[in-house]
Amino acid sequence: MPVPATLERVVVETTAADLKSFYLKFKDGPRWDYLPGQFAELSLYGYGESPIGIASSPTEGEELTFTVFNTEGKVTRALHRLAPGAAVGLRGPLGNTWPLEELRGKNVTVIGGGFAFTTQRSLIKYVLANRKDFADLTVVYGARSPGALLYKPELAEWEKSPELTLHLTVDKGDETWTGREGFVPTVVEEEKLPPDDAIALICGPPIMIKFTLPVMDKLGWKPEQIYTSLEMRMKCGVGMCGRCNIGPKYVCVDGPVFSFAELSKLPQEY
Repeated sequence: MPVPATLERVVVETTAADLKSFYLKFKDGPRWDYLPGQFAELSLYGYGESPIGIASSPTEGEELTFTVFNTEGKVTRALHRLAPGAAVGLRGPLGNTWPLEELRGKNVTVIGGGFAFTTQRSLIKYVLANRKDFADLTVVYGARSPGALLYKPELAEWEKSPELTLHLTVDKGDETWTGREGFVPTVVEEEKLPPDDAIALICGPPIMIKFTLPVMDKLGWKPEQIYTSLEMRMKCGVGMCGRCNIGPKYVCVDGPVFSFAELSKLPQEY
């Protein structure tokens, strides 16, 4: 059953205001032990519920953060109309996590595009808070335009930080943009991201992933070194509705995080 939470604040992330971050707190204090990569069901009374990846890290305190795209769904549309103080139901945490134990002591490469960057933000914040447990942290993040980039204050901090290397890019800049222009797969190839003692975590539009994987193969990455999240396929979150099954797997129960070695054994439905 959903447990009650209160919307503490809302941050508009994009120029188009189609992506907002919602900061929630449980009414009765902290309830969850969760890890980066997991998701939750957000519910609004009278509208229903929707599965959303957790964008915050457990290292950040009591607030839970969800960055939500304003789709045609009635739940997400209703969420985007909320103001601080509103009641929201939370069910979770659900699903598996990014492969944290496998990442420990290794180089961590995060490759993200668009609003799929949300659960990758959770991982980045987790790695930075436990920095000595991991080797190099490299992040490639891209969006269609400067106004579509998420978490802009944090991106500015990360660009200056010695704790990670950030390669930030947009498909097409505007008159204010002085940074890099180019697609994410091109940046990956130009930077020659090394596979040595490393794990890569890729999330983004399917077209981005489609063109990034051949580049990774060219650079020497193996399928078992590359992970992705398939959370966009889910509905109920507990393996009951059957909407997210891929062959014998249910994304909400067996995932949403899978290695590409695992996915290569499944029907190409994702």
